[in-house]
Amino acid sequence: METLAIVGASLAGLSAARAARAQGFCGRLLIIGDEQQRPYDRPPLSKEFLAGKIGVQHLLLEAEGTEAEDPLQAEWLLGSPARSFDAATGTITLGDGRAVVADGVVIATGASARTLPELAGLANVFTLRTLQDAQDLAPELVAGSRLLVVGAGFIGAEVASTAKSLGMDVTIVCKSHMPLSGPLGSEMAAVLATLHGMNGVELLCDTGIDSYYSYEGNVTGVRLSNGQYRSADVVLLGIGAVPNVGWLAGSGVELDDGVTCDSMGRTNVPGVVAVGDCAAWFDARSGRHHRVEHWSDAQERAALAVTGLLDHSAAPLPLNVPYFWSDQYGVKLQFAGHARDAERVEIEAGALEDHSFLAVYYRGDEPVGVLGVNQPRLFTRWRRQLNASTTQPLLAAP
Repeated sequence: METLAIVGASLAGLSAARAARAQGFCGRLLIIGDEQQRPYDRPPLSKEFLAGKIGVQHLLLEAEGTEAEDPLQAEWLLGSPARSFDAATGTITLGDGRAVVADGVVIATGASARTLPELAGLANVFTLRTLQDAQDLAPELVAGSRLLVVGAGFIGAEVASTAKSLGMDVTIVCKSHMPLSGPLGSEMAAVLATLHGMNGVELLCDTGIDSYYSYEGNVTGVRLSNGQYRSADVVLLGIGAVPNVGWLAGSGVELDDGVTCDSMGRTNVPGVVAVGDCAAWFDARSGRHHRVEHWSDAQERAALAVTGLLDHSAAPLPLNVPYFWSDQYGVKLQFAGHARDAERVEIEAGALEDHSFLAVYYRGDEPVGVLGVNQPRLFTRWRRQLNASTTQPLLAAP
């Protein structure tokens, strides 16, 4: 392999570039990104950055220095997205017309925030996925104003928490019966949903937007499907994300909900792997492909994918259990494992009513997940145990 192109200047893309160099790749390294910004950390965007506690310089994932000091010795092609890929020739065409040819490709184009077509173009409607999104939203979070959050996932909950701390009047609208029941299970999701009300944030579940009212290009209020009306000065859409794989249409790379990969990130096209939020890896435990949109996985899986890319005979390596965290209303949530595999949940320490506890998810007598709420030390110990005891057989997808 003489030229390696990484499409996506994200955490996953940067992690893949670092892994390639660490694993001995000495050839030409291209890193393509649609944003002008070099790789930055996204989790703080909904929290410290929106609150004005940190600036752009605190988000950067690389040490500051001159180009000559770049340990990756990479060529950065920023500010123009990939528009198409010809797998037969290894040609990547960018939005500005440039074309690059590589004999190894890492797809790390991430995902984009879902939108509501009926609210498109309205000036006070925002999503939060990129640094530019956060820079656009931050000036609108003004004390005394009314924020309507559509969607009660992690982004929606974290922005609601930040906005409330800034003195805003906040309402969350959630279509599901209980927010976060997928990643946490219904029992623990119900416990954590009470955080919103305890902190003065209105949570409305089992409803969505039926219609909206606007004036001079701004939403002024919404009529919900349950018949209620809520006024709004600012609207945030936190309704999930879609993988950025449109540029791969017709390329020959297999797509489903993202780029279809085996358990090492290898696609159906030799010399092409995928990592990060756009990659649907085969999970031997569940027997299906799915995307994992967690910060820690973007790093770990990038290294595994590069191993499989540089060494086609490399056997699948074990993965740590999925891990994610969230900070809401001064409470730190940490989860590792698979809530979907659990038959019951046991409280091992602390008390639910204090929002300081450790819950272990069991299938039979086997722990399959752990949730820590303001219990970082005990959670870390359990997470290590889960990673050490995992017996997941990592097989290539059939």
